Amino acid sequence: MPMRERLSQVVAAAEARGLDAIALVPGPNMAYLTGLSFFLSERPIVALLAVGEPPCIVLPELEAGKARELGFRAFTYTDEEGYAMAFHEASAAVELAGARLGVEALRMRVLEERTLTRYAPQVEMVPVDDVISELRMIKDERELGAMRRATRVAEEAFLSWIPTLRAGMSEREAASRLIASLLNNGADGLAFDPIIATGVRSALPHAVPGDDRLQPGDWVVVDWGARVDGYVSDLTRVLVVGHPSGPLCDIHPVVVDANAAGRAAVVPGAVAQDVDAAARRVVDAAGYGPRFFHRTGHGLGLEEHEPPYIVAGNTLTLKPGMAFTVEPGIYLEGIGGVRIEDDVAVTDDGMITLSTLPRTPFSVAV
Repeated sequence: MPMRERLSQVVAAAEARGLDAIALVPGPNMAYLTGLSFFLSERPIVALLAVGEPPCIVLPELEAGKARELGFRAFTYTDEEGYAMAFHEASAAVELAGARLGVEALRMRVLEERTLTRYAPQVEMVPVDDVISELRMIKDERELGAMRRATRVAEEAFLSWIPTLRAGMSEREAASRLIASLLNNGADGLAFDPIIATGVRSALPHAVPGDDRLQPGDWVVVDWGARVDGYVSDLTRVLVVGHPSGPLCDIHPVVVDANAAGRAAVVPGAVAQDVDAAARRVVDAAGYGPRFFHRTGHGLGLEEHEPPYIVAGNTLTLKPGMAFTVEPGIYLEGIGGVRIEDDVAVTDDGMITLSTLPRTPFSVAV
């Protein structure tokens, strides 16, 4: 979708809610709606999308060039003079005093909130995260193409990484090698810091790689992803050091079946909690229900976690263009865990699985 069309849609949605403008801070929403990317830092940057007015932005002079190129009216400041006058002039230009201003409740800092309220007296701030999410949840072909590339890069990196692993290697070293493999195979960056959890630590869904070493017989949970052209992938598979043995041999096929059931439930018109329920029924039937204690999935796109969330209680209707993970897991404290995660997208007549890796355990040499 062209950037101007995105801007028009979000401003129209704001107007329909009785808002006068929307304020954006550096992050994925600003990038999605404006094409502008900045670091969130001690130098505040706020884009103001006012109903019936050209878009404007407050930002450091050193960043102003790219904003002007995209048609933004720039209110700039230098480090020496500070940002007070720039915010004062921008607030006056779009008549923010007493206005209803849509803000990113999940992202705006106290710094930006206090600065805006200082220079726009009686401004009323209203969360609009859901308004922007409704737009971002539906991916177009360009976005899905980037996600396919991010998935392919992640899978190729994973396959080239496995032969470099050996028993006795630490989780931390394995993670560093995976990061290098992702970058060497074409990732622009990481979707997130990889999770490498071996042995009993694999029962911790969000374990941080540490000094524990891969030992013969260990099951290892690997959760990783690539960022390509701004969009991410997010995958999980399990490794076995040497020959698979122990209780996780029985658990692994249950998780694979739950993953398949969850993906099979992805059709346009279903609701998000249907997918969660389909995966959970398989785990419940095998007697491990209490050991599957996280949601079945989360949305993917510019971020590794974004709507829609695939969880009980979410009655959001699935629509073509939505993309998310399906990642059931079973975790046995003191023993280990298994999680299988794939990336899927809703189509006009069903779904596609973006990821293609086998779901059988991958072997690590002893």
